[in-house]
Amino acid sequence: MNNNKKIHFIGICGVAMSALAIAFHKKGWRVTGSDAGFFPPISTHLKKNKINFYPGWHPDRVLRSFSEGGENDQKDCLVVVGNVASSTNPEWLYVQKNNIEYKSYPEAIAKYFVKKNSIVCAGTYGKTSSATLLSYIFIQSGLDPSYMFGGLAQNKIDSAHIGESNWSILEGDEYKSSRWDNGAKFKHYSPTHLLLSAVKWDHADVYPTESSYFDAFAELVKSIPKDGLVVACADNKKVEEIVKLVNCKIVKYGNTNNADYIYSDVAQTKQGLSFDIKNGKNNYKIETDILGDYQAENITGCFAMARECGIEPEKIIESIKSFKGIKRRLEKRLASDITVFDDIAHSPAKAKSVLETLKSIYTGKIIAIFEPNTGNRKPASLPGYDNCFSSADTVIIPKLTKVKTDTNDTAKPIDGEKLTEVIAKTHPDVKYIDDDAELLKYIIDNKKKNDCIVFLGSHGFRNMIEQLVISLRQ
Repeated sequence: MNNNKKIHFIGICGVAMSALAIAFHKKGWRVTGSDAGFFPPISTHLKKNKINFYPGWHPDRVLRSFSEGGENDQKDCLVVVGNVASSTNPEWLYVQKNNIEYKSYPEAIAKYFVKKNSIVCAGTYGKTSSATLLSYIFIQSGLDPSYMFGGLAQNKIDSAHIGESNWSILEGDEYKSSRWDNGAKFKHYSPTHLLLSAVKWDHADVYPTESSYFDAFAELVKSIPKDGLVVACADNKKVEEIVKLVNCKIVKYGNTNNADYIYSDVAQTKQGLSFDIKNGKNNYKIETDILGDYQAENITGCFAMARECGIEPEKIIESIKSFKGIKRRLEKRLASDITVFDDIAHSPAKAKSVLETLKSIYTGKIIAIFEPNTGNRKPASLPGYDNCFSSADTVIIPKLTKVKTDTNDTAKPIDGEKLTEVIAKTHPDVKYIDDDAELLKYIIDNKKKNDCIVFLGSHGFRNMIEQLVISLRQ
């Protein structure tokens, strides 16, 4: 690490990009960043860590950032280009014109974070929760890993860190690496250890067919070295198919008897989860404050990986108990007569899992406000919506956030009205309310004691959650 190097992030306000910026700053780099806009909690987090950033795209300010201290030596400059930077982005054009070194954020991770023992947590779902918990277990065990996960932990740990040990733990996202590289981000991370949670077709904007999506994961498992390790979920059919391609040690986890680490007796209340993990003749009692019975599967995968890496069971169990979860993963925003949750579930499969969990806990109505990500607005993804919202009493589609589209792509994303029609085919009460104030009024007017309101989606819902919480408290 060159502590005198200057680094600028185009698109710094994303969770992952801001986490990298803070990690480099803490290693002594001079860090700056730009973005179209800044909103809490990311903007607050950047300010707290004294990161210099500005709104908009200003090539002259990039040059000024790189000229701090009086010199303008471009060989000591690095620009990390986020996917927010289109081909016409002024700062991106400036970087290319002046031959300044640049990388996508997975390329930056590959160069500065990946260590000799590279653990990658991958899967359609569960990867963020797994990467966060596993990083926390290693930290609590004193191993000082380099790590990165795409969320904000409720515990007081950064979302990215450059450690001094030979271990790295990375969230392996299958989405495209950059605007110039459509390959999966995880292909850059050279995994020696892979935690594979689930494989179910997603991101139709990048993977237009089911087979193309599965091929990306097939290439990932085939890249693991012979002396490496794959920890795989035995309960996922496609994972079972894909790991047949593995040429190294495989350890399986799940709630089936053919797994090496078997979880069972899952009990869930409003206070959290408890369950057992059996490994051979050993049986371990697990308790956690986080919600979601599906988290028992993620936790078991982390337990298996940590144990196989040599961490003692007692330390793993202790870490799981003190782990508080991740923001926007069934994050409870209000606990009163009415309960309000915020979750990043931006696909129908993820929404289904969250809603099933809430239905099993709460006795009142479940009101879901759902906004899908770009891939789940594509026509090819629409069959995946059938019966995914059956655990909700009412589903509300808000005004959808405008997304960037490829001008060469003829499969345009669907709008809110069309999405409402699609979900209504298998759900009796779906509403499209494209006015935020009207949406909040509908919820307030129709709420009853013991109801549960959950916002599901990758976008921030334009401050609606905060406004709703204030109104309900009043």
